[in-house]
Amino acid sequence: MNVIKVKNYDEMSEKATELIVNRINTLENPVLGLATGSTPEGLYQRTIKKFEQKEVSFKNVTTFNLDEYVGLDKDDSNSYYYFMNEKLFRHVDIAMDRVHVPNGVAQDLEKECMEHERAIEQAGGIDVQVLGIGGNGHIGFNEPGTSFSSRTHVVDLDESTIQANARFFNSIDDVPTQAVSMGIETIMNSKEILLLVSGEAKADAMAKLLNGEVSEDFPASILKQHENVTVIVDEAALTVAESK
Repeated sequence: MNVIKVKNYDEMSEKATELIVNRINTLENPVLGLATGSTPEGLYQRTIKKFEQKEVSFKNVTTFNLDEYVGLDKDDSNSYYYFMNEKLFRHVDIAMDRVHVPNGVAQDLEKECMEHERAIEQAGGIDVQVLGIGGNGHIGFNEPGTSFSSRTHVVDLDESTIQANARFFNSIDDVPTQAVSMGIETIMNSKEILLLVSGEAKADAMAKLLNGEVSEDFPASILKQHENVTVIVDEAALTVAESK
């Protein structure tokens, strides 16, 4: 893993934007794997600015999102489709038929998972997959104990994940308990992985990633076995790792 240490969240977002814009401008038909949540928001904001300044275009970009809540329609303000549209898609020149977010209200979720896999394959695979890391080591919604050989699947969310995501909902009872998520093997098949880590809340997870064993009990640990991973991490998230 190539670990890039930065001062804070803003610098992390700036470095990530440089990498993503470079890949979009270098590759003929870039395929991006995208993540939701607060961690990549700065990346998306800065990428929109680059688009507005005519430094990047999404005309030839295809995207695949990591996951979506089961039971939330794409028009629901808490759905990941809605998040991506608000935070990125509607602000750039991407063709919406090139945007792929799992359908959390599909009648046949198993079929939806297979179709997400098939679409990734037909696009030629993911060139760069953007990831965050959960406090329990999850990547995507692949919770501890998920098989490293998993493909896109329906997952039961860990109680700690439900608690962490409750801040986005009116009450914890409104937080979905399941999601459709790219599997770990699907993520590992990406040609390049960009992991963004920021803040003290992620310090223990970062320490475990850098110093711990590769184990399905800590899903992110598998990233050590990928040949092209860039980790951009700020000082706050490195406090525990650097003390060991």
